[in-house]
Amino acid sequence: MAAAVRIELDVDSPDAVDGRQIRAVAFQDCRLAYLRGTLAAVGHTPSGRRALVVGSGRGLLARGLARLGYDVTALDPSAAATRIAHATHPHDHPAVAYRTAPAEKLGLADAAFDLAYYADTFEITPDLDRVLAEAARVLRPGGVLVYDTVNRTPLSRLVYLGAFQRLGLTRIMPAGRYTAARLRTPAELTAALDRHGLRNEDIRDFRPRDPRGLLKATVARRRGRITDEQIPAMAGFVLAPGARPRVTYLGYALKG
Repeated sequence: MAAAVRIELDVDSPDAVDGRQIRAVAFQDCRLAYLRGTLAAVGHTPSGRRALVVGSGRGLLARGLARLGYDVTALDPSAAATRIAHATHPHDHPAVAYRTAPAEKLGLADAAFDLAYYADTFEITPDLDRVLAEAARVLRPGGVLVYDTVNRTPLSRLVYLGAFQRLGLTRIMPAGRYTAARLRTPAELTAALDRHGLRNEDIRDFRPRDPRGLLKATVARRRGRITDEQIPAMAGFVLAPGARPRVTYLGYALKG
């Protein structure tokens, strides 16, 4: 039974488990809370500014930024995800412009954005330097790059390479989406950002309040007992200031 569950990303079907969407809904509150704190720290007000979301999936994070006051462009490498975002929210207000493009080649103008948020990107790209070069190119001087990603630790390997990709009871991703080589430590990411004129300013751990809640939510979703929208309350992700990131972390950098 658990093995018969269909794992398929970027598909809007009650018969499939989409691990990207599970992560998006589980992380949303932490992402926006961290973003608001970052904006306050750098004195950046959203009104009248342009924001880019890379790895936007079905557009949940992009719509959150739009509600803060940004003019948002949302990019995703999956045309299917873009179609779902359009179909699910055809009359977004404030408006979000959804486009399909890879993070390695955005196809956008130089210095066009005040803020870029990279989600579901750094931990899957084989060419992080190319991704960061594009990020630096499209950001205006003084622009803010916010990101969340996966650390490379024994625990993160257990969760992302094992539980989320291989174990029948908790698998939510297709095999091979995550590899150890594509999980970067904060030190590695900071060095990569610096190579492209992006000065890292902060690293912040975020995690489920109780890992058992995340386990229960994952199993229940696979068995069809809950919907994606019920996952956040069960998983309970929270920011963990001062803690060493053991699995996932958020951060931001400024374009010098």
